[in-house]
Amino acid sequence: MIVIGIDPHKSTHTATAVDPVTNTDLGSLRIDATLTGYKTLIAWAKAWPTREWAVENAEGLGHHLAQWLLVLGEIVLDVPATATARVRQLSRGGRRKNDRIDAAAAACVAALQGDARPVAPEGPTDVLALLDERRTNLSGSRTRIVNQLHALLRQLFRARSEVDRIRVGLCRDLIADIRRLDGQLAENEKQMTRALDEQGTGLREVDGIGPVTAARLIGRTGRVSRFPTAAAYANYNGSAPVQIASADTDRHRLSRYGDRQLNSALYTIAMVQIRMPASAGRAYYDKKLAEGKSPRAATRSLKRHLSDHVWRIMLADEKRSHRQHEKESDRAA
Repeated sequence: MIVIGIDPHKSTHTATAVDPVTNTDLGSLRIDATLTGYKTLIAWAKAWPTREWAVENAEGLGHHLAQWLLVLGEIVLDVPATATARVRQLSRGGRRKNDRIDAAAAACVAALQGDARPVAPEGPTDVLALLDERRTNLSGSRTRIVNQLHALLRQLFRARSEVDRIRVGLCRDLIADIRRLDGQLAENEKQMTRALDEQGTGLREVDGIGPVTAARLIGRTGRVSRFPTAAAYANYNGSAPVQIASADTDRHRLSRYGDRQLNSALYTIAMVQIRMPASAGRAYYDKKLAEGKSPRAATRSLKRHLSDHVWRIMLADEKRSHRQHEKESDRAA
């Protein structure tokens, strides 16, 4: 099977076909990132009937092309940019870098390194990811406008000068903007709730997880089965501590890596549960304090514990959804 690597950009995509057995470059093509360019790419790829596609950053600039290929029934793999960079460093190219080399590196990663993962069609998790991103943008806009309003209110005086009248007018405009954003945020939460109801997740049964937090957890995690263990998921969201060991010293420090949005959501859940005396999280927190851990270390332990719990719930939800989809497919057949 021939592997076709894709190096995507905003306006153009470069494809390179590689024979995984001999690691030979069989040809390359550069297309515009348009529907016409996509059709040209498929026509060029028909020279290799048995093929698979390795798209660098298929969740980013290569997302549109990857999803278009999936619709056509093609096999598409997602290759992280860090993996292609590693291939370039280990190759004999003298640190050269161009689009053709990057595309070939993506193909080599998919064929030999094992770092590629299958790309799945868009589904409910993508809906929640879009709603979460929209809410983040709305919240940022609201915060910025509130800060502007606060700055104007601090400068108002009793004497109504011409400048103060302008300030009052601007304050009214900003208040109207805040009310509009509040309405949009409320509607956004309703959309999240409807999407979660359709998906049937059990996350909202956990103390501290509402529709907004549940949407963020699912949307930013994506297909949870791509994490083989709870430890892999904890490493992805940054709740797993980093071991620092040398000679007789062995300690763990806070991880600054991973998805910080997911990490923030887990921290929020942990803080809510700590403040709830009857919650399971509070009991776990008190247990860690009794073991001699500091409050900060106990909170980090609770975050790690919650990461495992959330992973198990989302994995069970995904398996249940898959079984329901199979049953519906059997009925339709």
